Amino acid sequence: MPQKTYTFIDLFAGLGGFHIALESLGCRCIFASELKDDLQKLYRNNFSDTTNVEGDITKVNLKEIPVHDILCAGFPCQPFSQAGKRMGFDDEGRGNMFDYICEVIRLQGENKPGILLLENVANLKGHDEGNTWRIIQEKLDALGYWVKGEILSPHQFGFPQHRKRMYIVGIRKDKGELSNFQFPVGHKESHCDINSIIDPDDTNIQVLKPETIRQLKVWQNFVSLTLRNGGHLPQFPVWAMEFGADYPFEACAPRFLDKNTLIGKHGKLGTMIEGKTLDDCISQLPIYAQSGKKHEFPKWKIKYIQQNRSFYELHHAWIDNWIGKIRTWDNSFQKFEWNCGSDDNGNIFDKIIQFRASGIRVKLPTYSPALNLVGTQIPILPWVKLPEPCIPQYTDEELFRYGIKRRDITRGRYLSVREAARLQGMEDLGFNGLSNARIYEALGNAVNTQVVKKIARRLINIYKNGRN
Repeated sequence: MPQKTYTFIDLFAGLGGFHIALESLGCRCIFASELKDDLQKLYRNNFSDTTNVEGDITKVNLKEIPVHDILCAGFPCQPFSQAGKRMGFDDEGRGNMFDYICEVIRLQGENKPGILLLENVANLKGHDEGNTWRIIQEKLDALGYWVKGEILSPHQFGFPQHRKRMYIVGIRKDKGELSNFQFPVGHKESHCDINSIIDPDDTNIQVLKPETIRQLKVWQNFVSLTLRNGGHLPQFPVWAMEFGADYPFEACAPRFLDKNTLIGKHGKLGTMIEGKTLDDCISQLPIYAQSGKKHEFPKWKIKYIQQNRSFYELHHAWIDNWIGKIRTWDNSFQKFEWNCGSDDNGNIFDKIIQFRASGIRVKLPTYSPALNLVGTQIPILPWVKLPEPCIPQYTDEELFRYGIKRRDITRGRYLSVREAARLQGMEDLGFNGLSNARIYEALGNAVNTQVVKKIARRLINIYKNGRN
């Protein structure tokens, strides 16, 4: 590490992922800005040496930000995210936050930072057909920086979380160059084991509800019956509401058909379609088939419907008996994604499970899906044995009502907040004052310290050598 103690500022600081990474490399934070009041307070508590912690960057006097060596910023990602509206720089209020970064640099004048280290969602690189990334490069180039960007994920380095993010680095052209800088090389198939961050003795946990256990057991029954009857585990999303359906969909979307074309056909879960109006008929279709925005379904939707109908034709003998178990479930629980390959043992209960709007997703226990802002999508670890004090106390009548046994409630829980923090390299942070739901949300929006540290170490060394 360089002998000089490099200083840095932490913009859009959140939980302080940049702070943790850079401080571990011997750098010192001299200014931070974070919009959310609760995270500001937490930042001050966790990083008491940083006395200058401000709020909304749009209300900060940017001229008063102290001179610094490194500018860090995880600027708002929602304008570029696949999960958002992807309005980019046109997103009023959030899309222009990058311009505040540029203004901070400009106001530093001759003292502008030697190093830039930024983070955003992976979609930023391809957003607006690459124009967003081009504009960012052009603006930083005009401010006097060499710039590079790369998409990396912790799981490529053995850290058990799949979290692709765009990392952007910059060096002042008059202080060094990036020609010799290479982003750390990760391996797509790097070995990860989610058990490495699990604490079986953690009691600050959320256990599974009886209905959740039952839902998993019903889908386990589906997987077992598929294998028992000589089938292969589906490598496409299972849309169970398509089983038994025969409504027309390939030539045009049902919304654009005459109601008489639909009446007498079979809709969701094989139910006979009937009604006085087209709307009556449409309401009896699977939710994804009710859309009326475009005359034709996209090719991927047509393909999935075809695959599910073909699967049903092969297995209807046992599916017709099984389907009654899910008939009253919400739409998202009637969809199922098996992401464990076709040659797996077929045991749901030794896999990571996530309840998503797109369905119940099952994946190998290698790395966690990316933590996100949706608290309902916290990964489930069904194999983890519960500490004795955390085992729910249900009556025999309650267990019978849900069709589960007492042994079923001794295992299985959601990823704990402390384990989620470990995924982000933030296990030593204090979260006093935040609810568990708020902690999950903040961690889902945080910068991954492990990846940042790998990049920052290389970047600082290149900068140091360039100045010698």
